[in-house]
Amino acid sequence: MEIGLVGLGRMGGNIARRLMTNGRHRVVVYDHSPKAVTDLATHGATACSSLADLVAKLAAPRTIWLMLPAGAVTEETVTTLAAALSQGDTLIDGGNSFWQDDIRRARSLRDRGINYVDVGTSGGVWGLERGYCMMIGGDTAVIERLDPIFRALAPGRGTVAATPNRAGRDPRAEQGYIHAGPSGAGHFVKMVHNGIEYGLMQAYAEGFDILKNAGIDALPPDHRFELDLADIAEVWRRGSVISSWLLDLTAIAFAGDSNLAAYSGHVEDSGEGRWTVNAAIDEAVPADVITAALYARFRSRKDHTFAEKVLSAMRHGFGGHVEPPKAG
Repeated sequence: MEIGLVGLGRMGGNIARRLMTNGRHRVVVYDHSPKAVTDLATHGATACSSLADLVAKLAAPRTIWLMLPAGAVTEETVTTLAAALSQGDTLIDGGNSFWQDDIRRARSLRDRGINYVDVGTSGGVWGLERGYCMMIGGDTAVIERLDPIFRALAPGRGTVAATPNRAGRDPRAEQGYIHAGPSGAGHFVKMVHNGIEYGLMQAYAEGFDILKNAGIDALPPDHRFELDLADIAEVWRRGSVISSWLLDLTAIAFAGDSNLAAYSGHVEDSGEGRWTVNAAIDEAVPADVITAALYARFRSRKDHTFAEKVLSAMRHGFGGHVEPPKAG
């Protein structure tokens, strides 16, 4: 298939590469950075100098995937492209947009005959190699037509054992992508996914902070332990019930430096945790762990603990997130 891709950052660039190498799709690319466009062109993508150029180089019906930061940048790009697209064209938002924005955009674009699909995309900087887990919202017919794109990006079955009693269910879930529901459903599911991620990361971070401080002078001498965090993280990866990709990334960070000296512990939140907590409030669902994990990130910007260094190391590991420079 042919697809346009706008936004060639940490994930967008690798999405383009995976589509070209894994699915043999023709990818037409644009980014505000000419270098990012040139780099993709050397890998076989068709380079564009503007959004208008991108639209002109795609054959109708066009499909354009946006991989941009949530908020104003995505909103402006959707507005600009909508004015240039035609009936039957499709816009895909693969970033982390707020799901209610998706519902509004889909309704507005539908009136003009333009399809809108929201794709919650997980995989971070590792997606080129591992594939992307995708939670998709939109009209069934449109999503089925775009299936070759999603199938090329998805991880596939791999070596993950089959889940018992799934006979007769949608096989796409086992490949790493689902049609979650109508417009907004994809980003809603991804929002909750990221809220859970906050809680899991916080639990790991606090646990390793307890292990780190097991040898402090405030404890009785025979209650003190000097523990090797790198070895603990490594052994937990192998056969433990708390093994996970997040733990894999933590083990990698500790193997490099158990003190995580490269991290200050300043941990940003990208919005989805707040939205998850707001959804829990709207639904009157207790979300103690996710809420506490969000508040811990707020605290980290004023008072850093070792736990926050672990959080920061995990965020850098899966998403390439870099701490903001120190003031002064």
